[in-house]
Amino acid sequence: MDLKTKHLLDIASLSKEEIEDILNLAENLKEILYRPIPKVPTLRGKLIIYLFYEPSTRTRFSFEKAAKTLSADTLTFTGKGTSIEKGETLLDTIKNLEAIGADLFVIRHPVAGAPHFVAKHSKVSIVNAGDGTHEHPTQALLDLLTVREKLGTLSGLKIAIVGDIKHSRVAHSDILAFQKMGSTVYVSGPAQLLPDLKEEDYYKITKGGFKICYKLEEAIKEADVVIALRIQKERHGEALVPSFLEYHEFFGLKPEHLELIKEKAILMHPGPINWGVELAYEMEKYPFQVILDQVENGVAVRMAILLKLLTGEKNYENLN
Repeated sequence: MDLKTKHLLDIASLSKEEIEDILNLAENLKEILYRPIPKVPTLRGKLIIYLFYEPSTRTRFSFEKAAKTLSADTLTFTGKGTSIEKGETLLDTIKNLEAIGADLFVIRHPVAGAPHFVAKHSKVSIVNAGDGTHEHPTQALLDLLTVREKLGTLSGLKIAIVGDIKHSRVAHSDILAFQKMGSTVYVSGPAQLLPDLKEEDYYKITKGGFKICYKLEEAIKEADVVIALRIQKERHGEALVPSFLEYHEFFGLKPEHLELIKEKAILMHPGPINWGVELAYEMEKYPFQVILDQVENGVAVRMAILLKLLTGEKNYENLN
């Protein structure tokens, strides 16, 4: 099944079938990354422009790797040293970059809804690489792929997400994505960092289950997957947590918590990690920690998205 639109803006607008289609293609595309020369000519002549108005490492570079593996040309726009410093608007920037031949924009922006706004006025495809506290759809898709690879299914699982749920676009996308695939999501963190009632009602209208837990132990008990998130202090405006030390004491994942989760449950983190805050240093040695697998799968998922949006292709066998 193809995407219904030429954009990828959020998980909320994707069906279960569309998500499965992306995951299946990404899974097959991983083979290309293991070749002696990891490159195919499929997107030769296409121009992908990255507009990153916020810092990024994993997302930006995995998109660049994905594009180069598919032989696309790329340009990166970071705001500094550009006409933004002279007062140019986002929409004017988009129109000018369209004029030089852009085929697709990958946009990360601090304002929620910015990629959606651009999509209404742009002639080319838009991929949301994270907008404010709203969503980060490609991160959720790579998380789904990682869980499916490790556990063999996305249905009937208990997914525990721990941390700054309220301000995390990763959490918002993951909650929707895992529920759509048939799993139950439990979230935990300091009360001031958890969803409000309006958000809670929104999450409960999706296919899976959703529960807020004020105690970490309740959220992670018998969990199949534990996803730790960092505190989004840059989005708080005021101090919402007394100290990182106190946060770690009550909500940091430590070796003793391994007794509560299921045997061979996987541990995930979207990065960047603050060791000693959301994860104890010892957790790096947990044998079922899959953080670098997430990074690798990020390239494959983004290859699949670029391929589908720019060519409509959904069959791996048709690639050279």
